[in-house]
Amino acid sequence: MAGKHTAKALTAAVTIAFVSCRGRGEPARRPSDTAFAAMQARGQAVMGVDQYASAHVFEDVADGGRIVLDADTFADTAGILAIRQHMGDIASAFRAGDFARPFAVHAQVVPGTAVMGARHAHITYEATDRPRGAGVRIRTTDTAAVTAIHEFLAFQRTAHHAGGHEGMLNGVH
Repeated sequence: MAGKHTAKALTAAVTIAFVSCRGRGEPARRPSDTAFAAMQARGQAVMGVDQYASAHVFEDVADGGRIVLDADTFADTAGILAIRQHMGDIASAFRAGDFARPFAVHAQVVPGTAVMGARHAHITYEATDRPRGAGVRIRTTDTAAVTAIHEFLAFQRTAHHAGGHEGMLNGVH
């Protein structure tokens, strides 16, 4: 009888270990995470972009940073157009100190946005088209603003399960 219980306990332990380790090789976008899925749904509503058919990169740069959003495929022409529209819209909104969109996507105040809003006159936001989407380059010479931008980008990387520059290959990810 003790042998049966030991075998069951060993089987349960191995199963738990296997399931716990399995997640390490999974892609960053996990729809089974309900908080992540809710944020993705809000993101699609705010951005007009299918969050599961596109990928973000949030890169720190010495004088600010870069946000990149690309459709997963060149064939997604509607998605690419929506991305370009959204990135142009956020560049304009951020330029004016308006960070309502990140708040709406994340359902919370996003770190760095209070300082970025207060110092918006010292920060430039330049939207540019990319082959599968668009990017926004953020620049400033204000050290407090650079710190805030890096806080903003770090939060975004974590929340979106996204990368920094390591997520890009030859400028395209």
